Amino acid sequence: MNDSQKPTQATQYPPPVPLSELVEQAVEHYFSQLQGHDISNLYSLIMTEVERPLIATVLKHSGYNQSKASKMLGVSRSTLRKKIEFHQLF
Repeated sequence: MNDSQKPTQATQYPPPVPLSELVEQAVEHYFSQLQGHDISNLYSLIMTEVERPLIATVLKHSGYNQSKASKMLGVSRSTLRKKIEFHQLF
């Protein structure tokens, strides 16, 4: 690579989108798909839907080390193991 091909500045990335905004967008999208139908137990539904991919992703990023994953999540290892079993992640 010659000097004219070298980047002059570090790569610029857009600022991260806050998780709260992503959740709001997802919930709004969910409501738009309901087409006016009633819903109940939304809180429980969302928590159940979010917990599995959250735990799976944290496990992946911890190298599947349950001690590290439990610290990242702020839960005990026994709680994490129960959730792994509940969601059939292994």
